[in-house]
Amino acid sequence: MIVRSLLVRGMLAGLVAGLAAFVFARVFGEPALEAGLAFEDALAHAAGEHQHEELVGRGVQAGLGLGVAHAVFGIVVGGIVALAYAVARGRLGPLGARGTAVLVSVLGFVSAILVPMVKYPANPPAATDDDTIGARTGLHLLFVVASVLLAVAAVVVARRLAERAGWWTATLAATGGYLVVMLVLGALLPAFAETPPAFPAPVLYDFRMAALGGHAVLWGVLAAVFGSLAGGRAGARTGSPGRAAVG
Repeated sequence: MIVRSLLVRGMLAGLVAGLAAFVFARVFGEPALEAGLAFEDALAHAAGEHQHEELVGRGVQAGLGLGVAHAVFGIVVGGIVALAYAVARGRLGPLGARGTAVLVSVLGFVSAILVPMVKYPANPPAATDDDTIGARTGLHLLFVVASVLLAVAAVVVARRLAERAGWWTATLAATGGYLVVMLVLGALLPAFAETPPAFPAPVLYDFRMAALGGHAVLWGVLAAVFGSLAGGRAGARTGSPGRAAVG
């Protein structure tokens, strides 16, 4: 029942975060996306290619479709963060309920979003080759999974080192180890340099910043809202490690 309550709170916080990210994407992301689509249309027109009519218009895509997608994504992420919080609560040294919720959210953002985007950044339409979408998606997913698993391993290592060296030293050592391994993995995995030379650099920059900013808004709002909700009675009752993962 405790974990179920936390899961509901996490999903509710994720919904709020998803809607906030939708507003950000609508205001800052859509202009860059439209610019990318305009470049793609210009290339197709210059090549004499016929533009197929979209089944779903851009108005629906940029409005209802974008909102629903962000809401669903936020709910899923909020649920995952809530489950991770249920496991981590009481196991991260002196951190209380809100501190643990914020830390779990920050670690999720860094490991699942920020670090993978350094290796495989988001690209607008016409900035990549359609023939490589499968390879790019697979490698990006592999990098995300590896980053998340290594982040979890780093937390476990930090917790064990803290018993002998203290939390500050243990955190620095575990973070350094995580970054070194991810740098090596990033150097080993192939990169994709497919952006056409004529593609407007400001559009590419704005799109990537909007993509990163949207994720930052989602995870930031999630950390704030779930941190407040997790500080309630259900969050407090998961204080001991022995009960943290018990439903």
